Amino acid sequence: MHSFVSCYVHCVFSTKQRQPLIHAELQERLWPYFGGIARENQMKALCVGGVADHVHVLLSAPVGRKSHYGETLAVERRTLAAYKRERVLP
Repeated sequence: MHSFVSCYVHCVFSTKQRQPLIHAELQERLWPYFGGIARENQMKALCVGGVADHVHVLLSAPVGRKSHYGETLAVERRTLAAYKRERVLP
């Protein structure tokens, strides 16, 4: 018997009050950064994209672990820190 298990997580991040702050130049740097954060947390960023006021990230999380909640929170925390460094968020 064969089985296949996969776990996908769709994350959406928004700017404060949905202000259109994520300009094209910032997107060029942020999208690869999301991929790096995912790799550091043993995940794969399958798709990263968005517009000026929000970002979508589709993550593939490794199976066989108790919980992916902590890893997902780590991605969110690191992303928020990146936004603040780029002065997108106060």
